[in-house]
Amino acid sequence: MDIWTLWYPAYWLSGVVKASTAIISIYTAFALISLIPQALSLPSSEQLEQANRELELALLKLQQTQAQLVHTEKMSSLGQLVAGIAHEINNPINFIHGNLNHADIYAQDLLEVLRLYQAAYPQPAPAIQHFAEERDLDFIAEDFPKILSSMKIGAERICQIVLSLRNFSRLDEAEVKPVNVHEGIDSTLLILQHQLKAVTGRSAILVEKEYGKLPLVECYAGQLNQVFMNLLSNAIDALGNQRQKNDESKNVGIRENAKIRISTELVDRQWILIKIADNGSGMSEATQKRLFSPFFTTKPAGRGTGLGLSISQRIIVEKHGGKLECVSQLNQGTTFFITIPVMQSRTQPEGANSAAPLISFLPAQ
Repeated sequence: MDIWTLWYPAYWLSGVVKASTAIISIYTAFALISLIPQALSLPSSEQLEQANRELELALLKLQQTQAQLVHTEKMSSLGQLVAGIAHEINNPINFIHGNLNHADIYAQDLLEVLRLYQAAYPQPAPAIQHFAEERDLDFIAEDFPKILSSMKIGAERICQIVLSLRNFSRLDEAEVKPVNVHEGIDSTLLILQHQLKAVTGRSAILVEKEYGKLPLVECYAGQLNQVFMNLLSNAIDALGNQRQKNDESKNVGIRENAKIRISTELVDRQWILIKIADNGSGMSEATQKRLFSPFFTTKPAGRGTGLGLSISQRIIVEKHGGKLECVSQLNQGTTFFITIPVMQSRTQPEGANSAAPLISFLPAQ
């Protein structure tokens, strides 16, 4: 019986399985022993969370840098385009404007000769008298100088526009230079003039300017113009949406009051304060908290990238050592406060931000 049991196949099969399991277990144990140091060297959950935060921060900085490079390239292209247009307009308009003075003198001389002829020959030939009556010579003599005067005014206006375009086109200037901040604001308003005018379904936006007496300010003129462009464009968009809603509801009173107010003042002889305010619909506190976050926008898809205010804050804070802040309430409008030093040499890139006295001018929120 014992011999039979010893040679029974089931007994051998069970033994082989048990032996194989034992061998595999021993081999696995030896393999795991070699992995113990590696397991002990794995980072903890806190370390993993810290690494994730650092990666997210690095990704955010990369996105911001990429967005700013793209935006700067677009603004630089815009500056080159504006500079090219201004240059092409400047040459012919100077030719016209310079010759209008001579044309005015020549016209006055011709009219004087005509009057002398009329005085010397009060009874001209019938053909001349008929032609003068048919062409209304007296009206021409009276209106021609007015035409030349209006042409001269128009040419001077174009010269002013060309000058403003040339001032705005300093977008690619990389050096800090003393500039007239008011010229930069006026140039930006000129570029946006077509958005301020009345169109079908929308009334015009009134722009009120209260400029203080400011010295020349050391700054990156082109980048500061970018900030003005972004802030004024946002104000126009806010008022544009409001005007469209008011037009649909036939609320004419609010439409006629749509306005942007720009004021400047000198603070402590070392800082300038620029306020850009609109009487639009305002913003909620939740929107204000994310206002300067990259890629955040309240505009419909395709109309805003969410980069303008983020880049503007970096230009004011990092490039100029100043501050850019916003105060807004729903149905009360929005005001942006820009504070930058008059002299960049008086501020340090790292510590200048805390020196800007902007917060003392902000009303309580």
